Amino acid sequence: MKYYVNFRKAKVILLASLLLLVGCAGASGTPTPPANEPDDGESPSDLIQFGSVRPGDTLAVMETSMGTILVRLFPQYAPITVENFVGLAEEGFFDGRNFHRVINDFMIQGGALNPDGAGGTSIFKDDAGNPQPFVDEFSEYLWHFRGALSMANPGMRDSNLSQFFIVQNNDVPEPLADQMRTAGFPEEVVEQYMRRGGTPHLDGGHTVFGQVIEGMAVVDAIAAVPTGANDRPVDDVLITSVTIQIAE
Repeated sequence: MKYYVNFRKAKVILLASLLLLVGCAGASGTPTPPANEPDDGESPSDLIQFGSVRPGDTLAVMETSMGTILVRLFPQYAPITVENFVGLAEEGFFDGRNFHRVINDFMIQGGALNPDGAGGTSIFKDDAGNPQPFVDEFSEYLWHFRGALSMANPGMRDSNLSQFFIVQNNDVPEPLADQMRTAGFPEEVVEQYMRRGGTPHLDGGHTVFGQVIEGMAVVDAIAAVPTGANDRPVDDVLITSVTIQIAE
């Protein structure tokens, strides 16, 4: 099964009613996520994706064949997704795997089980030891701004496994601003999309769980490599390792 990120840049699909959806049930062996609770009085208007790293924050150091990408993870708002990503990283699952799909001015995608982009796995298993997909975790605290780390899926709800993508687009067309306001996006979120770029049409369809804090030049370089069929790089771009750290 191929996991896709929808390449549509001219339509907003998130309605205000989707903002706090976190999913009410998971597959066998997968816990149900708790309600998203703010840390230390945080408000959605704080746009925590761009806040300073604090002691105790979870960081992922992604070494690639084209450079290092440093990502801040948000377990307080996507606990199951972060648990899965961290667990896979600590098992070494991502090591040596490729970015199998890259689209310049959109995103870079990796974490597939096979080099062609098919399949995935998770740390959650059924009684027979088979990897189980886990629930979506949508939050009004996390958005698909440029640099967001988010989960790819095959177009079905609660179907997350190991495939992820990093948003690379830096230009949101001006007409989308009014569409976002009509759909119920907070004004500060609209302003940040117009300032920083991103993919607002993916909000409510994919789980954001991290934000690149260093290495966007590497993301841009990966996104710009020559590609062939199915947007796969002609020359493999590899993840050599993903190391989890706790900020001090």
